[in-house]
Amino acid sequence: MEEPSLTSDQSPQVEHSGIHKDGNEDARISELDGHHGRKEFVAPAVGMEFESYEDAYNYYNCYAKEVGFRVRVKNSWFKRNSREKYGAVLCCSSQGFKRIKDVNRLRKDTRTGCPAMIRMRLMDSQRWRVLEVSLEHNHLLGSKIYKSMKKMNGGAKRKIQLSSDAEDRTINLYRALVIDAGGSVATDTSAKKVRIIPDHRNHLNLKKGDSQAIYNYLCRMQLTNPNFYYSMDLNDDGRLRNMIWVDARSRAACAFFGDVICFDNSYLSNKYEIPLVAFVGINHHGQSVLLGCGLLAGETTESYTWLFRAWLSCMSGRSPQTIITDRCRHLQAAITEVLPKSQHRFGLSYIMKKVPEKLGGLRNYDAIKKAFNKAVYETLKVIEFDSAWGFMIQRFGIGDHEWLRSLFEDRGQWAPVYLKDTFFAGMSAMGRGEKLNPFFDKYVHKQTPLKEFLDKYELALQKKHKEEASADIESRNSSPTLKTRCSFELQLSKVFTREIFTKFQFEVEEMYSCFSTTQFQVDGPLVIFLVKERIVSEGNRREIREYEVLYNRTAGEVRCICSCFNFYGYLCRHALCVLNFNGVEEIPSRYVLSRWKKDYKRLYVPDHETDIVDGSERVRWFNQLYKSALQVVEEGVISLDHYKAALQAFEESLSRVHETVREEKHE
Repeated sequence: MEEPSLTSDQSPQVEHSGIHKDGNEDARISELDGHHGRKEFVAPAVGMEFESYEDAYNYYNCYAKEVGFRVRVKNSWFKRNSREKYGAVLCCSSQGFKRIKDVNRLRKDTRTGCPAMIRMRLMDSQRWRVLEVSLEHNHLLGSKIYKSMKKMNGGAKRKIQLSSDAEDRTINLYRALVIDAGGSVATDTSAKKVRIIPDHRNHLNLKKGDSQAIYNYLCRMQLTNPNFYYSMDLNDDGRLRNMIWVDARSRAACAFFGDVICFDNSYLSNKYEIPLVAFVGINHHGQSVLLGCGLLAGETTESYTWLFRAWLSCMSGRSPQTIITDRCRHLQAAITEVLPKSQHRFGLSYIMKKVPEKLGGLRNYDAIKKAFNKAVYETLKVIEFDSAWGFMIQRFGIGDHEWLRSLFEDRGQWAPVYLKDTFFAGMSAMGRGEKLNPFFDKYVHKQTPLKEFLDKYELALQKKHKEEASADIESRNSSPTLKTRCSFELQLSKVFTREIFTKFQFEVEEMYSCFSTTQFQVDGPLVIFLVKERIVSEGNRREIREYEVLYNRTAGEVRCICSCFNFYGYLCRHALCVLNFNGVEEIPSRYVLSRWKKDYKRLYVPDHETDIVDGSERVRWFNQLYKSALQVVEEGVISLDHYKAALQAFEESLSRVHETVREEKHE
């Protein structure tokens, strides 16, 4: 049987299994004292969504059992032609009053006019959504062992009976946020044993109060963060195993900067108190941007597969061009299954960080490390890397070292010389000393509890958003100081953001360390140039290195063997020298990436336009309109004048939309 999953999405996004919950101020927790102590149950709330009517009925029925009342169907609505049910009201069995002609019957009167009910309707997304909720009862609630007595015909009875699996799933879903610290009865010996020797790979090791903190956070986000998404994965016992959440800004950012992502599982693999994982991208200022977060019970292929599926579903099925991770066979298996079109690469900084741990115990460690770094950072061709690696293995007699052996087998996924055709957008960390810093660096330490993290999470995001907004303002309102007379520098100073231009400007300056550009090989329009550069190598030794640059005169294509463009997203000094040598005064547009431009978010237009209007197309419209509106909101809060201008723009836009609607009606 497929594992249950609890999912929430406030926009009409892609389909998910299980309950889809939107935030609403009526959502609350009913606290009940059960046999095993105090438990917390999620009450019905406006915005909850279900895959079927049976799922919705079973959920409310299970809720009724726990609270202590019976359920009956007050009203149902059916389509005329198909007799398909499209609406219903489920209520407490004490709803209404007996008819006058039934008052004298011997059967005990249980009707009290109880207002408790939920009203739901089948939406365009083919999911059942709760539209109205009343939680208050005007009578005493009975035992939790009540079973709903529902009148139905034989066919309906069989349908409900056949949905016992759905009922089990719904109960599991309902109890997802119930489980907290594994029970609270101190005298229960077996319970103590479970807490001492838990199988945390099959469920999250939640501490006391963690489930309440998760629930409070999700409710708060749904009320204050439009387009907020979350999904939960439960085990067979209904315990929370994995979860993922993506806020509105992250969903919008993924459309702009989801081409290259880094999946950070360092908190999970290093056994932090909080088993956190994060999807991280890089924005047009070269700053890290959060694209989603998750909590995983363990490093298993199943958990990673579930997580990537949920994240991909949230992102409307758009796979990244490149995904960077740590070396992990479980991750590799999950990405191969879920993201087969993405180029999966191992982060070089993750590997270099493990060198002291893996090689530190070897004799001649310092010399081995030096040879290792030379093979990684100073080779430009595959044959050079393989030769340098073989020399290191042979010289130090470390051919039987398991970590080095497996690392060499995987070299096609991490060694720079093998990754020249992979686009990294600056997240490669291919240079000596470069590294990928965790997004929540300085906010999460080894013992940070979950409740504290959820508070710090919002602070971290606010800080990142403020940094991006400040960088946007600086890039738009100021012009960088030019340091050369090179036309390339002037060209990109007008379009690139300040941070990215500064990096490119350094390449322009370093053109002057390249003292020779000569033709090496000619094949029609294809010419290979040799560019000589004076460099300072390890130990401050000065040497001259030659770089091969392929130039296609006809196509205006230029590629350097150092692969700076694919690694960092802009041309290197060697390629610029070749362009300059050939009299090119402007960098070809293909090498001026839009993702680095000051106004990239304004220029961005999705590439999935179509004339066919269906449910999925409306989802895309919603996403694009939301992202566009969010940009106005972000800049509208900078000052009072910005606020007034943004508000006026919204009002004018709404008026134009209304005018369009009126025109369509008259046509």
